[in-house]
Amino acid sequence: MNTSFNDWFRSGAPWVWLTGGAVAINVIMVAGLLILIAWRGLGHFWPADILQAHYQVPNSEAVRVIGEVADTERVPAEQLRQAGVPVPEGTETMARHLLKVGNRDVTGLDFQWALKDNLEEVQYPERLFAAERREWGNFYGYLRGLKQDGEEVARFDPATDDDADYEQLWNDFLQRVERALSIHEQIKTIEKGDIGAINYELERLRLKERRHELDGDLTPQVQADIQSQRDELNRRYEGLQGELTELYRAFNRDHYLAEVANGREMEIAVSHVVRAYRPNAMGMVDKAGHYLSKLWEFLSDEPREANTEGGVFPAIFGTVMMVLLMSIMVTPFGVIAAVYLREYARQGPLTRLIRIAVNNLAGVPSIVYGVFGLGFFIYFLGGTIDPLFFPEALPSPTFGTPGLMWASLTLALLTVPVVIVATEEGLARIPRAVREGSLALGATKAETLWKVVLPMASPAMMTGVILAVARAAGEVAPLMLVGVVKLAPSLPLDTNYPYIHLDQKFMHLGFHIYDVGFQSPNVEAARPLVYATALLLVVVIALLNLTAVAIRNRLREKYKALEH
Repeated sequence: MNTSFNDWFRSGAPWVWLTGGAVAINVIMVAGLLILIAWRGLGHFWPADILQAHYQVPNSEAVRVIGEVADTERVPAEQLRQAGVPVPEGTETMARHLLKVGNRDVTGLDFQWALKDNLEEVQYPERLFAAERREWGNFYGYLRGLKQDGEEVARFDPATDDDADYEQLWNDFLQRVERALSIHEQIKTIEKGDIGAINYELERLRLKERRHELDGDLTPQVQADIQSQRDELNRRYEGLQGELTELYRAFNRDHYLAEVANGREMEIAVSHVVRAYRPNAMGMVDKAGHYLSKLWEFLSDEPREANTEGGVFPAIFGTVMMVLLMSIMVTPFGVIAAVYLREYARQGPLTRLIRIAVNNLAGVPSIVYGVFGLGFFIYFLGGTIDPLFFPEALPSPTFGTPGLMWASLTLALLTVPVVIVATEEGLARIPRAVREGSLALGATKAETLWKVVLPMASPAMMTGVILAVARAAGEVAPLMLVGVVKLAPSLPLDTNYPYIHLDQKFMHLGFHIYDVGFQSPNVEAARPLVYATALLLVVVIALLNLTAVAIRNRLREKYKALEH
């Protein structure tokens, strides 16, 4: 038996099983983490039922509360006693709910804790509704009436009116919400599209005039031509401003009257409402539709309410665009360096020293690259480019300030060692006979390298790009110094010349997670979005990597025959 055990041990099988077990544990842990993130993040978009109850606050009268149960936890009884909360003898823990009560403009807080045992007469009335607003978070209460241009046009009295009257009022309210949303889209199109383009053209004319002034050729004819274009743009601007005035008047026409938990009736503009729904009266199909609508809003809309509401599309766009630009920049630099080190450089102490330096660069903290990018790319290169190519814009910097190009270059510098090492390994695996065969057939060394060696090494290059994308897409620290911001008013890609604005600042999913999770003034409201955005960042990185893996596999199949 001992002999068999010793043979089994010497065969290396225990280490194989140990390695396999470690890999399995890691896979389970990663899968469990992703499931937890998905559950906490994606569950946020499901329309939770709204409860109404009377909460017995210690040493005071019971008060009515209305809200969603956001979380539940067990609290040690001793902790409650220290806080002055009466706890029955013999009780070790008590359950408490985190209620999302909304109405921050009324109470000042979005959330409050409530002991489960102190909630009495818990109900889920179908008439309770929630309204997502552009400001002050969610509103919870009962719809009581509607106003149009200051005149009351509908009223519901729960003492005398029935369900049919309430449904009629509710449907009228929803129609007015849809009308306001349609007008808001028209306003957004004019302000960000038409007026934004006019402002951009006016700025270009100002810079053009300043350029002629610096060059000394600002003739009366040139001034007249520029002024003529400026007058035309101003006429268009005034016309759009007139349209906006009419749209805003129609946008602010309607108000709704609603009763909150403390019995107070409030008047709120319908234009503030993004979405209104009654979860207690919704079936599973309706809730599923609401869920998909909220999920689409998260993926396609802009953030609002200090990034705790709305969507993250600008952050998705900025992340993907930065990674693509970084890949375009890092690949040629990494491949050229690897080709020189493997194919042309004399293999000696200096080459070995360079390889050691490249490997060490891969271990430098990312924040160091951020500081380098800020000092070299922005202050030195950008500060040199502005006087040479954009003197008319000075003293306002064009490239002498953090932006998309410098962020992409900084991350390209951060990941170039990975591409160099991966490409070198791919070049080293190509048989010497392939090179010699190409040279024997009359090809030059450059032709052999370009038409035979590099195509065969392309899968290794793609491996380097995959590793570079995986590292760069999740970086945050250097981006805080070289281009990322909390909220970017416009995307770095639009219909205004030169279409791709590499000098603009941008949003990033990683920084968005940091900002929402650690800089938000409303922590409880922001927590679900941290999970949702983290899951989205993982998905974006996985999709970018899978795209690169598919390209690598296709190249590998294409050149597999040559390797043999």
